[in-house]
Amino acid sequence: MYTIGIDLGTSAVKLLLVDTEGAVKNEVTREYPLIFPHPGWSEQKPEDWWSAVCDGIPELVKDVNKEEILGIGLGGQMHGLVALDADDRVIRPAILWNDGRTFAEVDYLNNEIGREKLSAYTGNIAFAGFTAPKLLWMKKNEPELFARIAKIMLPKDYLVYKMTGVHATDYSDASGMLLLDVEHKCWSKAMCEICGIKEEQLAKLFESWEVVGNLTKEAAEALHLPESVRVTAGAGDNAAAAIGTGTVGEDENGGRCNISLGTSGTVFISSGRFGVDANNSLHAFAHADGGWHLMGCMLSAASCNKWWQDEILQDKDYAGNQAAITPEMLGKNHVYFLPYLMGERSPINDTNARGTFIGMTMDTGRAEMTQAMLEGVAFAIRDSFEAAKNIGVNVSRSMLCGGGSKSPLWRTIFANVLGIPLDLPVTEQGPGYGGAVLAMVGCGVYPDVETAVKKLVHVKDTVMPDPALTAAYEERYAKFRKIYPALKATFAEILD
Repeated sequence: MYTIGIDLGTSAVKLLLVDTEGAVKNEVTREYPLIFPHPGWSEQKPEDWWSAVCDGIPELVKDVNKEEILGIGLGGQMHGLVALDADDRVIRPAILWNDGRTFAEVDYLNNEIGREKLSAYTGNIAFAGFTAPKLLWMKKNEPELFARIAKIMLPKDYLVYKMTGVHATDYSDASGMLLLDVEHKCWSKAMCEICGIKEEQLAKLFESWEVVGNLTKEAAEALHLPESVRVTAGAGDNAAAAIGTGTVGEDENGGRCNISLGTSGTVFISSGRFGVDANNSLHAFAHADGGWHLMGCMLSAASCNKWWQDEILQDKDYAGNQAAITPEMLGKNHVYFLPYLMGERSPINDTNARGTFIGMTMDTGRAEMTQAMLEGVAFAIRDSFEAAKNIGVNVSRSMLCGGGSKSPLWRTIFANVLGIPLDLPVTEQGPGYGGAVLAMVGCGVYPDVETAVKKLVHVKDTVMPDPALTAAYEERYAKFRKIYPALKATFAEILD
């Protein structure tokens, strides 16, 4: 028996066929275009997502008995605004998570409505990528289109609607809209009033593993699947990816953790209880396992390495450049790097922050600069760990995934900067794998998400910290933490 996992990404949809023992039997990717109508804007046509899924799933399942496919689960890009009219037609292209047009609306929400009120209503403050600021932008700049909105949806939820005919969303994805009362898992009446919408315009809320419905006749024909296939609500991409790494529930020491070193970097800490840090430096979202999670997101992680290698060194030999950094150099570098190449989100939330090298001398070479870049990303990730500690969440070990985790040197640096063991998963398939696992739970293969991941997710290797090196990095991190506060005002001045 099988389930299908759908990872609705920003540039492509990745489809996985997974058996109920967790083995990936087939995968198919279909790309679609991004639209940039103005500088800083980012849009996509929801119809393109559905066309890609309809094209890819028949290829995905062509060699298996379709009657053995139990269900479909999704993970998807968060925050995007999909607006449907009364006939369920798309009103305008979706405004995506990485769209920056809402700076005025974010300023209004955080400074006129007020961060304390937003945090009380939703557990979070406003960021440019969130959905609520997009609604305010549309209300101001496209009032005729805004007036036609009958349903407000998120990207993956549009696919769920096309498959089932149901307007549905899950708590994890809805958490990133700034419309959900995350602690109480219900829509915030106060935020609906602020945004000028009615609660009936929002989708019905589900837990991520809950079955929304079966495939409609039309969807079954389009996907070459039987109508018996069940569709679960799915999850936001980070929550779905966390399912795929086993980052659910809590252990005896507290929340479980996953660090993802992709283009951006995330710290994802699962928890059985809701918590918000005083500065809202971490996102407080619902999790796909039925609990909650804290998430820190830095905008430039592995992309710092790519920038340094490709643009500055102009050398594609990533491993060769890191080979020059010998073990005895670790913890002793006199150069520091702030990895804020695109500003920063968690925990400083400063769009003016910029990448900075500091501490160079006449004996500084290529190896020291490369090492500083790798260490700077690790230090910035640790900043999110420190924010979690401030509300009593301590992490004793973490999973590590993403492209950056393939570097043995970077793994060693991270383990010692954080001072915890880092586990590497056997299977790293991201949100699509988490979606397939959620479908297994929804279809009754496993009784709950935690049972499923204990059965399906396994560790292939662990990087242990060295006490002496951890102590050396503790001293260096204390110095790193002083650099950004000293430069904060200067960053704002040089961008004027």
